[in-house]
Amino acid sequence: MSHLFTPLKLRELTIPNRIFVSPMCQYSSPNNKPHDWHLIHYGSRAVGGSGLVITEAAAITPEGRISPDDLGIWSDEHAEAFIPVVDFIKAQGSIAGIQLAHAGRKASVSAPWLGGTPIATDNRGWQALAPSPVPFATGHQTPREATIKDLDDINQQFSEATRHSLKAGFQVVELHAAHGYLLHQFLSPLSNCRNDEFGGSLENRMRFPLRIAKTVRENWPQNLPMFVRLSATDWIEGGWNLEQSLEFCRQLKKIGVDLIDCSSGGLVADAVIPVGPGFQTNFATEIKNKAKIKTGTVGLITEPAQGEQIIATGLADAIFLGRELLRDPYWPLHAAQALKDEISWPAQYQRARI
Repeated sequence: MSHLFTPLKLRELTIPNRIFVSPMCQYSSPNNKPHDWHLIHYGSRAVGGSGLVITEAAAITPEGRISPDDLGIWSDEHAEAFIPVVDFIKAQGSIAGIQLAHAGRKASVSAPWLGGTPIATDNRGWQALAPSPVPFATGHQTPREATIKDLDDINQQFSEATRHSLKAGFQVVELHAAHGYLLHQFLSPLSNCRNDEFGGSLENRMRFPLRIAKTVRENWPQNLPMFVRLSATDWIEGGWNLEQSLEFCRQLKKIGVDLIDCSSGGLVADAVIPVGPGFQTNFATEIKNKAKIKTGTVGLITEPAQGEQIIATGLADAIFLGRELLRDPYWPLHAAQALKDEISWPAQYQRARI
């Protein structure tokens, strides 16, 4: 058996292989609930053999959406709408995961294919909230600085969203602390200019994200795993970096986080990112070895041999695929063939296996 197709046990959950669907926003929920698009989109990746299917960022509150058409998980009705999607993923032998998120200052923008530009409050937009009144980029709105009451409210919203996620049947919960969204904004000194207990020193900047992580962990069953998606660096001088990420991950491990989903960037619009095959894998390796926590890596992983080498040599414990699974939902089935491994094909597709 190849290493890529070995199971990964986290707490009492066994994920059948190390190929995970990376959360990828679809910006396609006019009522902020999943519908046929999501059933087919996520269902196809489960049929295609991915061990874990993590749905796109689900906003914990309407103000936490990126676009007006993002998925949400802030009510029982949202949870119930997810159930058919979750049930179908599980029926294919995959594990169903959800990512909980708050966009912070990157909220209230249009979908990427509509320009990804800020939208006004009189055109389905809303006032964004952030650690400090610092806009994401030129032309973006200046967010309102979060008050202590706002932080208490957001903590409660994450708590409720976690319970809704469990009601929907999800087996893995991932907290989004990457790509310039709210929790990442608290971590980075480029976006967090506060002078209270939530700003300044590394300990203070980590305080609110760690509080949220603790809340999610406490509301998630002890037998099920919790992930955190992290941008390991802002790719800009004076910003969040790997050394700070290592300390943050050590604290997350103490809380009970089981795996760090290692990405990078997204906090500022003008960062120069050296994109290339596997360009973020070294972050996963460093965090795995120095923070002593399991990691997943994402970023231009396209070939089965590349994924196999990452797992076989211990660079990371799992690979998260994004664009490659958009191009080919059945990449895991094809990868197993390339690696001469066995993987269960849907009975309906067996005739095409050889």
